[in-house]
Amino acid sequence: MAQVVGVNASPRHEFGKEARPLVRLLAGLGVEGDAHLGTTVQHLSRLRRDPKAPNLRQVHLIHAELHDELAAAGYAVGPGQLGENVTTRGVDLLGLATGTRLRLGPDAVIEVTGLRNPCYQIDDFQQGVLKEVVGRDAAGAVVRKAGIMAIVLVGGEVRPGDAVTVDTPPEPHRPLVPV
Repeated sequence: MAQVVGVNASPRHEFGKEARPLVRLLAGLGVEGDAHLGTTVQHLSRLRRDPKAPNLRQVHLIHAELHDELAAAGYAVGPGQLGENVTTRGVDLLGLATGTRLRLGPDAVIEVTGLRNPCYQIDDFQQGVLKEVVGRDAAGAVVRKAGIMAIVLVGGEVRPGDAVTVDTPPEPHRPLVPV
């Protein structure tokens, strides 16, 4: 069963986010009490480029399977430590199409907008993690594994243990690209 294994938020623009017993998603805005809440871009580097751009990064999700992979490579990483708001298990987040809708818990619905583009701060967290979450496939294309971004369509409370339901958009599917 696909489920939420952790929820996190931080009112400050810092790398990691604090574990919470629940987060409240607000339609059109993001995670209540999180620094990235808003209708327009809140990510600091993007804010400097275009402060009026729409916020396509209201909710950051990472699959717990990435934490498992990092642990096997010798890194200790838990929910929220890579900056995600929601940690899932049992959903191939990186394989989703742009526009996929995820129901988190009984009420909240988010729409996937794209991939997280990991930055140097990951190595500030733990040296070497960046090379584990960004690599190249056999054809030489960049592979980003540091999670996905989404916007909130329907608000609601999300807790660890909540079910995750995937609603794939109609074909043709658009692959995820960094947002």
